[in-house]
Amino acid sequence: MPFPKDFLWGVATAAYQVEGAAQTDGRGASIWDTFSATPGKVANGDNGLIANDHYHRYLEDIQIMKDMGVKAYRFSISWTRLFPNGDDVREERGFDFYDRLIDALVSAGIEPVATIYHWDLPQPLEDIGGWANRAILEPFENYARAVAEAFGDRVSRFATINEPWVMSWLGYGSGVHAPGETSFDKAIAASHHTVVAHNRAYKAIKSVRPNALVGPVLSQSQPDVDDISDPKQLEAAAIFDAFTNLFWMDGLFKGEYSQRVLSLYGDRLSKLIHEGDLEVVKNDWLGVNFYFNTRIGHEVSADHPSRARFIDELAGFAVESQAVGTLTDMGWPITPYGLGDLLVRWTREYGDLIPPMFVTENGVAYDDALSMDGLIHDDRRVSYLNDHLLSIESAISRGADVRGYFQWSLMDNFEWAEGFNKRFGIVHVDFDTQVRTVKESGKWYAKVIETNGECLTKRFVKFS
Repeated sequence: MPFPKDFLWGVATAAYQVEGAAQTDGRGASIWDTFSATPGKVANGDNGLIANDHYHRYLEDIQIMKDMGVKAYRFSISWTRLFPNGDDVREERGFDFYDRLIDALVSAGIEPVATIYHWDLPQPLEDIGGWANRAILEPFENYARAVAEAFGDRVSRFATINEPWVMSWLGYGSGVHAPGETSFDKAIAASHHTVVAHNRAYKAIKSVRPNALVGPVLSQSQPDVDDISDPKQLEAAAIFDAFTNLFWMDGLFKGEYSQRVLSLYGDRLSKLIHEGDLEVVKNDWLGVNFYFNTRIGHEVSADHPSRARFIDELAGFAVESQAVGTLTDMGWPITPYGLGDLLVRWTREYGDLIPPMFVTENGVAYDDALSMDGLIHDDRRVSYLNDHLLSIESAISRGADVRGYFQWSLMDNFEWAEGFNKRFGIVHVDFDTQVRTVKESGKWYAKVIETNGECLTKRFVKFS
């Protein structure tokens, strides 16, 4: 079955990863500025001070997208460009930048899709507790309203918070992302506050732009169990699914947390819930970010180097979770079937509660170098993307309402704690010269867009 005629083919980036100009035009410091400046936190001591210099080169980057035939660009807005301290004091030069970016996208015939928050919290807000403090809710609500008011005449689709699991658990639970906290209590608090913040931001946006299309963007991964006859593996998989996926799916679409979640978190969660926190809003769309399924193996010691993250404390035992088979440069497995199965799962399990879905991130890190012929032959990336698109196509044929796909990422960029070591782009960036070179995967993706997926290499991909 072909993709729908109006399928939205896009690419995605995030502000701190590409914009640079970190000390330009009144931009304030974010938690990623602080984290990157802390020795040992980011590979090679890299940072986003310059990144891709998208702030100054956005017209060049938009031309690349236009030449590819890209239909939509999902970008994020830097909170600290608009409100440097996270309060109500505006920086008009920041608003002016996004006006220019959005106007240029519209002129190029590319739909702007704006993510309001992609992890770059103003440092003054972190200084009072960040996402672990309920005090974050009002500033975020006000910020979301200001974004919609300023740009909602040209931006019709808004994502509120990108990947709340990642920012909560990697930022506050394991400390491998900013702000670098290592507290389960804070990770749980941050998780709940993202649900409440989304709901409040949704209402704030709708209050000034009633026709805006607003939805959450969730990072999701399904557990792949080695041995379904092992009760501990099944229990670990259920716990993984609950705190990775269902916490937000249930919180945002059902207005409740499951008994498993409430039991796992106990009063660390229940004491945070205020009346009205879980009031369901009518989300217009759901963004799914998918990279891989997560392996759940046999029980191991609590200090085992490849145990599943976080499960040992939540479950009271640890399971082996080392990825197997062919891996990406991130050390991630390649499980294209997981994406289609996930989209079908939500369709079947949540029914009418689920709005139209978009795959808002999907891509792969490979360091494919410039060849003697001046081209970048990233065949592995083409294969990865091809098979994940086939998986989406299968999901659509099985009844999932999927309306679009945003490849991650348009360009190689600052990859958070990995610095500039990992390259996800379909456009190569020389970070010394800022020269952009479209990879063979970028040319291939242009053909996918042109043919609406008809050019995909049809081959067997395992599905449930």
